[in-house]
Amino acid sequence: MTEIYRGVFPVAPTPFTETGALDIEAQKRVLDCMIDQGVDGLCILANYSEQFLLSDEEREALGKLCLEHVAGRVPVIVTCSHFSTDIVIARARRAAELGASMIMLMPPYHGATLSASEQGTFEQFSCVSDAAAIPIMVQDAPLSGVTLSVPFLARMAKEIEQVRYFKIETPMAADKLRALIAAGGSSIEGPFDGEEAITLMADLNAGATGTMSSALLPDLIKPVVEHHRAGRTEEAAAQYARILPLINFENRQCGLRACKAAMMEGGVIASDHVRHPLPPLAPETRAQLLQLARPLDPVSMRWGR
Repeated sequence: MTEIYRGVFPVAPTPFTETGALDIEAQKRVLDCMIDQGVDGLCILANYSEQFLLSDEEREALGKLCLEHVAGRVPVIVTCSHFSTDIVIARARRAAELGASMIMLMPPYHGATLSASEQGTFEQFSCVSDAAAIPIMVQDAPLSGVTLSVPFLARMAKEIEQVRYFKIETPMAADKLRALIAAGGSSIEGPFDGEEAITLMADLNAGATGTMSSALLPDLIKPVVEHHRAGRTEEAAAQYARILPLINFENRQCGLRACKAAMMEGGVIASDHVRHPLPPLAPETRAQLLQLARPLDPVSMRWGR
């Protein structure tokens, strides 16, 4: 019987030096910091890992490094998205060879106006399912510009062997999660939300069993998920209300830079550098982020001190 993954699976950031080079030792510290927080798993090479700013050689090096360093301590999801089906297949096979527990894919797109048809998307996911033979998480996000309907997602879950998990981060995610679970039934093994868990309570109420947040505060998000799973919805709501201002600020004001700022503050990484053309956080925004975070005392802000 295959393991069903659930809980908190945050995205690992990719740390760089001040000159923009990969910081390998800091990457190991990032992974250790996340695992020490009791995460249920983690995701690498995702959008919040700045995957769109990495060369193919860097992707290969980071994938190997991360999977070897985690060494089975928690399940690892590897993002393998690309417009080219052949490239996605090669990435997925390599991730499986290195020990990934799951791969995550967006539908094939390139820019705002070039995307595959539903049939092309179905065929790409089907090819990857056959090639990698590990579970696939469908990332349904506005970034792709592709609309994935509930009937189409349910069809993929029922007809493509490895398509079992769904990260829903579209507007009104809770409604879509609820409809997907109803349409897909037992084929939907892992309904997850994303978007830094900014709609987590609504999504849990709709049936989500996992969340893919950033690595800023997974230690504070996990009690929300666990309380809710145990039926302690009032406790879950109270904990969520406590951390929501920080999640909101991360999502709306900072994006992927928030986690790096917190981890630099906490001595996990030496630099919160992001690669150009992404701009660094404005000093005022960074100060407000840390001001919101300090009273909550997330592990990311003290792990390396």
